[in-house]
Amino acid sequence: MTDPYTAPGLTPGHLGAPAVEPEAAPPGLPYGVEPPDPQQVRTGAACCLSVAGLLGVVLAAGLALFVLWPEGKQPAPDYAGGGTGQVQVSVAQGASLTQIGKVLTAKHVVASARAFTDAAAKSPAGSNVHPGTYTLKERMSAVSALNVLLDPSNANALTIPEGWRSAQVFAAIDTRLGLKPGTAKATAEQHLADLGLPADAAGHVEGYLYPATYPVTGDSTPLTLLQDMVKEADGNLEGPSVADAATANGVTPYGLLAVASLAQAEADNPDDMAKVARVVYNRLAKKMPLQLDSTINYALGRSTLTTTQDDTRLDSPFNTYAHPGLPPTPIGNPGRDALRAALHPADGDWLYFVTVQPGDTRFTDSEEQQRKNVDEFNAYRAQHASPPASASASP
Repeated sequence: MTDPYTAPGLTPGHLGAPAVEPEAAPPGLPYGVEPPDPQQVRTGAACCLSVAGLLGVVLAAGLALFVLWPEGKQPAPDYAGGGTGQVQVSVAQGASLTQIGKVLTAKHVVASARAFTDAAAKSPAGSNVHPGTYTLKERMSAVSALNVLLDPSNANALTIPEGWRSAQVFAAIDTRLGLKPGTAKATAEQHLADLGLPADAAGHVEGYLYPATYPVTGDSTPLTLLQDMVKEADGNLEGPSVADAATANGVTPYGLLAVASLAQAEADNPDDMAKVARVVYNRLAKKMPLQLDSTINYALGRSTLTTTQDDTRLDSPFNTYAHPGLPPTPIGNPGRDALRAALHPADGDWLYFVTVQPGDTRFTDSEEQQRKNVDEFNAYRAQHASPPASASASP
């Protein structure tokens, strides 16, 4: 008989080939029981591991959700009622609601900063908290605390308007603190080294009493308020951009502050301030006297629209008709818009300007046109007893 394993054309499994005997089973397995397939064993193990890993991810996500969900969704800790006792809380200029909430929490006024910010978010006027020092109570509800802070009459503060001269600021400090007139000025003179003035100021405070609202507490003194103002001014004048802008316009950083004070005194809106700053820089570049009435007014301690021929012969370094260049110091304390104008003056060739009437300030590079504009200004003055505008940079 032909060996089926060697017969031509026949192979195991081929039609007519003998069945292949099963291999021997591993010890201990009964006959007829197939041993586990190693590949299937590995696949099953991998599946188990995958399921276990997936369960681990799900558990981790669930744990994270459990931990984080309450912080975002559950009500923030809060007190009930109007509180008890008395606490003074100062709100600084520019403080955010979160910063205010943290201060209130530290003072034990509210239970949590988030309760305060949540209450503010629900209030239509929630962001209208003015700087100042407020008298509140301990353990107040966030809504109760917010209502106190939203009432400007509760703010114990001192507001310095833009453009005020140092003499006006000193008087306001004395009045606000109930001190004898001249106290703040004397304090500034006696504590110049303690004010924090930069070296460029050479001991002059004018220009560095920054216009803003400052909290007033029981511990406030003329010195602390003046220090706060100088610090605020420094914060708005520091940085490479100020030095770069000064260099680009041919002045020192202190000179840039002087230009800002001129723009503040000569214009009443940001656009005109930027143009006035450009006129000043243009005239400086051409070695032209500035001829600004505002500097004469500063020297005479007045505010007026009338500058006479005698005024232009005033013997003062602030007389920019008689003396070239910038005045020796700023002529007031410029605000943010005026500082921005000095940093980023408008583009133009203007050398003259005059406010003919409210809302109509005209800029030109022509002396002839300037004379015509001044004639219109004088005509307007003749028709109005109290004209609200001023003329400057006359030829």
